[in-house]
Amino acid sequence: MASRRSITFILLMVVVGLNLRPAMSSVAPLLTRLQESAGLSATAAGLLTTLPVLFLGLSAPLAPTLARRIGSERALSAALILLAAGLILRGLPLPGVLFVGSAMAGCAIGIGGTLLPALVKRELPASADLLTGLYTMALCLGGALGAGFSVPLTQLLGSWQASLMSWALLAMFALVLWHFQMPRSRLSNTPNPPKSGLLRLLKQPLTWHVMLFMGIQSSMAYIVFGWLPTLLVARGYNEADAGWTMAVSIMCQLASALGAPWLARLGRDQRPALLLVLFSTAAGLWMLLIAPLIWKWPGAALLGIGQGGSFSLALSLLVLRTANSRLAGQLSGLVQGGGYTLAALGPFGVGVMLQSGANTSHIAWLLIALLTVCCGFALLAGRNQRLDDQSGGLLVERITRSY
Repeated sequence: MASRRSITFILLMVVVGLNLRPAMSSVAPLLTRLQESAGLSATAAGLLTTLPVLFLGLSAPLAPTLARRIGSERALSAALILLAAGLILRGLPLPGVLFVGSAMAGCAIGIGGTLLPALVKRELPASADLLTGLYTMALCLGGALGAGFSVPLTQLLGSWQASLMSWALLAMFALVLWHFQMPRSRLSNTPNPPKSGLLRLLKQPLTWHVMLFMGIQSSMAYIVFGWLPTLLVARGYNEADAGWTMAVSIMCQLASALGAPWLARLGRDQRPALLLVLFSTAAGLWMLLIAPLIWKWPGAALLGIGQGGSFSLALSLLVLRTANSRLAGQLSGLVQGGGYTLAALGPFGVGVMLQSGANTSHIAWLLIALLTVCCGFALLAGRNQRLDDQSGGLLVERITRSY
């Protein structure tokens, strides 16, 4: 029977998770409108979609240090405050604030997204991988809400600025709930836990395998968040249909985000599940950007299933590849920091390609090629290995089961 503390934490995790994607997905359906009304070039629009991801990656490694100094709970509260401030700022009628607010939101998402996997490992270690799937489902739902309601909110509120600012209300709601109901950390019986050190983690090939898998699959996700509606408009969709196509794709991520960790438990390791979701992502991109338009809905579904599953499994690897919550937090900071910094190149690169005259087919084939490379890192990261520091040093041990 789940305790009241566990149930409260799960609900809070879902509410916080809902806030970690609308800041990015709400911009994509409005990108064409922003280019027209704000005079943004394709490169500048690519920069706008890149900034949150870039600052997400730059801020993620700071989260473990921040958690050590003020506690994980207060650090997450600070991240929600920063997120709300960034969302409000980017809609103000001041020069440059659209970019500054987007960068602030990215920092907040990087800190919050890094802290939550470690908190999951601390609060419910036996079910950390499955709860990571639930958390990922909340992320996907938040992304779908941002994509689906961005244009309707613009029409309802009268401007794209008000539409972008309105997502601060969800962040403030999460902040109030988290502040008054957040779990308090249990005191450890170990006064001086062993220190692994970030440099020791970086010397482990396993860290890089997980990081590069995270980076490439995240790059695909943020390209979809930032550019899929624009690419679909280039194929003949109207603005609203393109936004809802992306929303449907993100909604399809909900089931795979929750189900992928269960699927991964059926095998001896996570490699078959990782390859399956990457293949689904590639097939979805091909159907949406290359195949005839009749394949729109199957393509949206396959893309969503693949991306929801790959992101859920990437976050699950952070807890499956570490022996304790402290290492999970450190690995989370490194992997998400390096991975998202790498991922930031994706949306910017698509903007540069579009400005250079590339069509949707060229972009799609490049993305499929990157997914093929990602399969190689999936085969390495999906093996049953775990980082452990109980001996006083950091080592990688093979395990018969990772859950």
